[in-house]
Amino acid sequence: MEDKRIIELFFERSEKAIEESGKKYGGYISSVAFSILASNEDTEEVVSDTYLRAWNSIPPQRPQKLGAYLATIARNLALDRYAARRKEKENLAAEAVLDELADCLPDEGGLSVVDEVVLRDAVNSFLGSLTEQNRIIFMRRYWYMLPVAKVAKLSGLGEATVKTILHRTRKQFKEHLEKEGIII
Repeated sequence: MEDKRIIELFFERSEKAIEESGKKYGGYISSVAFSILASNEDTEEVVSDTYLRAWNSIPPQRPQKLGAYLATIARNLALDRYAARRKEKENLAAEAVLDELADCLPDEGGLSVVDEVVLRDAVNSFLGSLTEQNRIIFMRRYWYMLPVAKVAKLSGLGEATVKTILHRTRKQFKEHLEKEGIII
């Protein structure tokens, strides 16, 4: 079916517009989405969302080239989904890093402004007590939230060595905060 007729079906609010768009451009928009997402499940959802977005935008839009219009919608939806997936992975990675420090830090909920200043000063004095290498490793992992493999690579050390340094430094950190009366 010709693009003009498919667009007229959209204007007539005929569901056949979706069916015909899928027949003509389904493979094309699937390949656009899959090239970004590399996931069959996500690609199927993007294709479905593409048709919904087209349904909601035609009318008033009257695309000159329906294939390009659908591909642009699919591309934008796939990029949005990719960014959301990446953000979710970053959040999970940050949670894992913070879980490593859970034993060392007081609960967030009950800190007053004074407590925050005392904690900040204790953290700074602890960091000042570390060797330069251990301080850099600690900061790369817990401030910049880099994966252990990346910390190891940047430090020129093996992952096992970095894990050992981090474990010992967390233990020292907890002892320092206990000595300062910040955690019990």
